Amino acid sequence: MAIINGIMTIVAMLTFLGIVWWAFSRGRADANHEASLLPFAVPDERSMDQQEGGSHE
Repeated sequence: MAIINGIMTIVAMLTFLGIVWWAFSRGRADANHEASLLPFAVPDERSMDQQEGGSHE
């Protein structure tokens, strides 16, 4: 049973390291940069309330 636990630990560690390597690889740099700008692409909530003619206060 200990051998199975050891093998599964190694498989999980290799999977994690593979995902980290993929996420930070050069091929993903453009997609990561684009995704980092998404929070700034949403319309401003305060200006939307003013355009609708009021607030909920």
